[in-house]
Amino acid sequence: MTMAASLYLSQSPIATATRRSSPFISLIPPSQSIKFPSLHCHTLKDLSITASHASQRAATIIPRAAATPSSAASSTTVFHGSCYVVGDNIDTDQIIPAEYLTLVPSNPSEYEKLGSYALIGLPSSYSTRFVEPNEMKTKYSIIIAGDNFGCGSSREHAPVALGASGAVAVVAESYARIFFRNSVSTGEIYPLESEIRICDECKTGDVLTIELAESRLINHTTGKEYKLKPIGDAGPVIEAGGIFAYARKSGMIPSLTPSS
Repeated sequence: MTMAASLYLSQSPIATATRRSSPFISLIPPSQSIKFPSLHCHTLKDLSITASHASQRAATIIPRAAATPSSAASSTTVFHGSCYVVGDNIDTDQIIPAEYLTLVPSNPSEYEKLGSYALIGLPSSYSTRFVEPNEMKTKYSIIIAGDNFGCGSSREHAPVALGASGAVAVVAESYARIFFRNSVSTGEIYPLESEIRICDECKTGDVLTIELAESRLINHTTGKEYKLKPIGDAGPVIEAGGIFAYARKSGMIPSLTPSS
C-alpha cells in the first residue's frame, strides 16, 4: 500500500496548546520509499510512504489536540476528559463539511478556525453541539462512536479538524480505512477501536479515562470499564506527530535545522 503523506503535521507527542517554531521537511525522491513496520491494525499493514516531490518544503507545526493527562509521567498514554457520543456511519461531510475545506491547516489561525467547525455537519437530532457557537475549542476531548466512523471522502481535513477542535481520541466500533490511515499519518488524533458497542452505553458528558498502555477505557460516570483493541505500532507514529515526524525521529529521513 502506498500513500502520500500530509505536510500539515503536528509535532507535539502529547496534547498541548503551545505553539512552537516551524521545522523544515525534506522530501525524498519519487524513486525512494520509506517502509514502516507492519501495524497491528489490518488497515495499516505494510504501510509505506512515497513522496511526490524532491524539493524541500516548510511546514508549520500545529498544536495537537488538547486533553488532560492524569499525570505528567503518563501524559502520552493516559487521557482524561468528557466524551461526545455519536452513532454509526458518521461521514467526513458530517465531521467537516466541504464548504470549510478552503481553510488551510498549515496556517495557524485557519487551523484553529477549522477546529471550530468540527462535527458541525451532524444532523439536528444531535441537540448538543460538539463545539459551541462562537467557541474555537470543544469541551469534549474524547469522541465515542459506532460503526464505520469517518466514511465518505478521503479528505485529511476530517482528523485534522477533530484534532484542531481539542479532541485527542476517537473510540469507535469500527472505522473507514482511509480515516484511520489519515488519523495516523497526520498524528492529529488517536483512532481507537472498542471490543463492544460502547456508544450504546455512554452518554455525552460522561467523564472518561483512556489508558493506552492497558488498552482500557474507564467511564467514571457509570463506573464501567471497557477493553479496547491495542493501538499497536500505529501508536508511536501518532505520538511522534505523524508519519514525517516519525520518519525523522527514526532516522529514516534527515532532520534539517531551519535556516535563520
